[in-house]
Amino acid sequence: MEFENLLTLIKAVSDSELTELHYESDGAKIDLKKEQPCVVQAEAPVVHAAVTAAAAPVPAPASETAAAGAQEEPEGMIVKSPLVGTFYAAPAEDADPFVAVGDTVKKGQTLAIVEAMKLMNEIESDYNGKIAEIYVENGQAVEYGQPLFRIV
Repeated sequence: MEFENLLTLIKAVSDSELTELHYESDGAKIDLKKEQPCVVQAEAPVVHAAVTAAAAPVPAPASETAAAGAQEEPEGMIVKSPLVGTFYAAPAEDADPFVAVGDTVKKGQTLAIVEAMKLMNEIESDYNGKIAEIYVENGQAVEYGQPLFRIV
């Protein structure tokens, strides 16, 4: 295989969604493999907390939440989702939640998990404080930038 053709093949694999290519022809063998991209936690402050049916307040509909947020900023730090996915309050179905309303949290403490594309992304607190509000429920789909918690 000519060098120019090899470069074209490498570029085609790089630009595609393929992760691996094996090619053999006339005694020449080429194996191309590219790493899967990792989900990297955003640098913006991100905090998630667990939600239990007994301890979690029922969130207001998005339209009411947006209207209330436009009128006044709540006290404390609002933690938003760093990615689109499914919010999980606990490490397993039968496990206790990571945190609940009223819990004191420390910077670096795991507060929840957001599953995106079968990857479990632990969400750690960027703040020291107390969980004042939890805006999402366990198993709920979350969007990028969606408010999840308020820490005071």
